[in-house]
Amino acid sequence: MTRQRLILAAAGGSAALLLGAVWFQYVLGLFPCALCIWQRWPHLAAVVLGALGLKVPGRVIPALGMLAVLISAGIGGFHVGVEQGWWAGLESCSGQGLAGMSAATLLDPLADAPEPVRCDQVAWSLLGLSMAGWNVLASLALAAIWWRAARKPA
Repeated sequence: MTRQRLILAAAGGSAALLLGAVWFQYVLGLFPCALCIWQRWPHLAAVVLGALGLKVPGRVIPALGMLAVLISAGIGGFHVGVEQGWWAGLESCSGQGLAGMSAATLLDPLADAPEPVRCDQVAWSLLGLSMAGWNVLASLALAAIWWRAARKPA
């Protein structure tokens, strides 16, 4: 497989993961916690690096793409640990709090306050793995593709 195709596959995989996350959020109504959002940013960086890597020769861009998805895998691994109760989550994992609420909503006792999205609760799983767990596996697979692209001559 050529370097270009490997970069397309790796960046396309990150784009597919992002689209899947958006689908779960906006179609299925599974809103993300703070760690879920953090896992998305490195994939967005990988998509941008993929576009750049198609134009710029060398090994640096694929190496950065690999680093980006490995960061997402690391955040996902931390998230799995929080979900499993292996360690405590971050302060932002306790819910979204008052973010995005207007003063009028805060003062209205009849207003529907949003349910906090907690990092320590699994919202969806398949075959015993949460979305964070699947992100870890997918990100590691994408890192392998980026690594292969980095080893190919430009």
